[in-house]
Amino acid sequence: MTSEYVPSLDTGAVAELAALARIVARQRAELDRLREAAATSAAVERAKGALMAATGCSPDAAHEALLQRAEAGGRTLLEESWLTLGALMPAAPATGTPATEPPAAAVPRESPAASDAAEFLGRLGKALLTVGSPQELGATLLEHLAPQVDADAVLLYRRLPGDGLGLVGHAGLDATLAAQWHQVPPLQGIAPLEALRAGKPLWLEHFTEDRQTFQLIDEPTGRWLSRAWVPARGDLVLGVLRRPAAAFDLADRELLQSVARLSAGRLSALGAPAEPVASELSRSVQTVLDALPGATVLLTPLRSAGGEVEDYRIEAATPTAVDILGRTGHELVGSHILESYPSVAGEALWQGYLQALDGEPYEGEPFVYEEILAGVTVSATYSVRAARLGDGLLVTWLRHDTEERQEQRLSELQRLGNLGWANWNLVTRQVNWSSQVYTILGRDPNRGAVPLDLLPDLVLPEDAHALARAVSELARTGRQFDVPFRIRSANDVRHLRAVAEAVTAPDGTVVEVHGFVQDLTAQRSAELALVDSERAILTQRGVLEAERALAARLQHALLPLPSRPVRLRGLRVEVAYLPAQAGVHVGGDWFSAIELPDEAALFVIGDVAGHGVDAVATMAQLRFTAKGMVTTGSSLTGALARLNFLLLHSRDAQSTATLVLARYEPAERRLAWAQAGHPPPLLVRGGKAYRLDRPAGMLLGASADPVYESAEFRLEPGDRLLLYTDGLVERPGEDIDAGLDRLAEAALAAGPASLDALLAAMLTGERRDDVCVLDIRVPLAGEE
Repeated sequence: MTSEYVPSLDTGAVAELAALARIVARQRAELDRLREAAATSAAVERAKGALMAATGCSPDAAHEALLQRAEAGGRTLLEESWLTLGALMPAAPATGTPATEPPAAAVPRESPAASDAAEFLGRLGKALLTVGSPQELGATLLEHLAPQVDADAVLLYRRLPGDGLGLVGHAGLDATLAAQWHQVPPLQGIAPLEALRAGKPLWLEHFTEDRQTFQLIDEPTGRWLSRAWVPARGDLVLGVLRRPAAAFDLADRELLQSVARLSAGRLSALGAPAEPVASELSRSVQTVLDALPGATVLLTPLRSAGGEVEDYRIEAATPTAVDILGRTGHELVGSHILESYPSVAGEALWQGYLQALDGEPYEGEPFVYEEILAGVTVSATYSVRAARLGDGLLVTWLRHDTEERQEQRLSELQRLGNLGWANWNLVTRQVNWSSQVYTILGRDPNRGAVPLDLLPDLVLPEDAHALARAVSELARTGRQFDVPFRIRSANDVRHLRAVAEAVTAPDGTVVEVHGFVQDLTAQRSAELALVDSERAILTQRGVLEAERALAARLQHALLPLPSRPVRLRGLRVEVAYLPAQAGVHVGGDWFSAIELPDEAALFVIGDVAGHGVDAVATMAQLRFTAKGMVTTGSSLTGALARLNFLLLHSRDAQSTATLVLARYEPAERRLAWAQAGHPPPLLVRGGKAYRLDRPAGMLLGASADPVYESAEFRLEPGDRLLLYTDGLVERPGEDIDAGLDRLAEAALAAGPASLDALLAAMLTGERRDDVCVLDIRVPLAGEE
């Protein structure tokens, strides 16, 4: 036996070595503690950033929320942070990854619905990593789909060699039902088999009809009233059974198709053979990607036996690419895309990848990605690009340059605001104008910009002095200005505006001036057009007001109104005339109530079509003619026929009018009446209201040979008779019968009250037409 010589050590040396050993042990323990603390801090910071991006809270609030969740769940802060990162998408980069580089190949957040789907797929993908069997896979799917789409049961079928189906995993089914449907023969009318054969989802949302078409997996009582069968890869179909008899909306359908892809990928990985060895192309691409910034990965499609893409394998990645678990760079190589980036299962990005595999490059819509850096939210705009490389895909997150975006926005702002910026350095005499300034000023860019003191030379002489004074004051005292001015372009004069402010040195000397020039020609033209329009309106209004005043004076002279009720042959008569509130014209409504020489009384109410002086003139003609003819013995129908002839042969042959003529014989209390196209009188008697049946009679001025008839009835003590024009009952958009019914109700409700109460009930809102009313009452015995 041999041994190595060991020198003897004295007690002091042994003590010194023991002390050194203790120091080394403490340092190693401290190093381990620091490593653990660094790992914990990285996970916690990523979880805080994810919470802040999702909820908009502050860093302190995010940290407090993580502590409260950890305490409530009996977990450590590190465990809670990883759970949070699994539940929120997109995940924050790991420590050491540039804050501006998000995970590669994630779904653009184009809408709240897309963002919710991405978050759900992120949580589900994290959970699927821990399943160890198809049955666990089914249970995990039901756990996540139950609150998301109201799933009550989940089934996973795989195609068998004989074209039948085998149940490989399920949840929510009892053992008896699962045993009954464990194997499905290749028959017609089996919903999951039909979906797999067609290669597209089958949505069964009408239980009664679906039961006639398909052999449904269910209990005899019909437990599940809606269901979906979603194929994936070509040999797997996902079934989701629900109790509610409700349709799957578009978001649910897209989500279930994404879940089916995830399930197929994980189910394949559970019994998958060893991953292929990286190709020479992958090694070459990895060498290139190691030297590149940004987030880029090389993907190889993994296909089913039928040739359909069911997943992708990451073959190479840039150092700054990171997945939802925080793995970066080379750590990603060999993993599957649906495990590292579950959100790729989303419909838009999945189809984009397939499009790129077919040879057509794919570029998603730009989206905003937010990252938390040192407690500050930093936003950047990205888009996902995918292009075919060999038999695989090269996928890149492209970050849009901030300065380029700002310049684009500034250019759009100048174009939309029709303005351009300008800068004058008074020390170096350097002048910079944006291209929009040259356009606004109509100056050739080849001639260069104009110094500030020469700017007034470009404007019209009338405005040059005001602009020159403002420029001089700015250069001398630093006082900013906002001055309108005009320039002459090729064919017209343009209205512009210059705004400028000074940058001064510590001693107050103006060293630089910056501002903008804005074209206000369109605005100024609109203002001038508005002024001209207002002037024309005022002129026209003056003419109309003068016409209204003249018509009102004529009407007042021709149609005097009594100030209180009057007595005519034993009847109490009250009159009201209310002009229209809309417009400036006076209408042609009129009335007449007189005692006749033969002890009778005449009541007339009429309405001439139109407004203004012509209507008032026609009204006067009809009023005096009607009174004259009835007074001299003409019958009511004869008077109407002669009035019709008068209108047909008047100066304005287009005039028409409506009219009611009524003759009252007090001895018999008999009222005879005739009408020409006028609303029927309303009789209130014994607590009821009656519309009088109108005798035949066409409106005046409408026909050369009209037929007029008369009617009569006996008035009783206490009766109330209302003659009125259509302005009392007509409303825009309302049938005339509704207005007549409203008048009857108002008359009954008013009772014996004065005419004013009735008018207040009927005339609400703005009056669009004149109103004239004759309120005729037969007094009771003893009434005055």
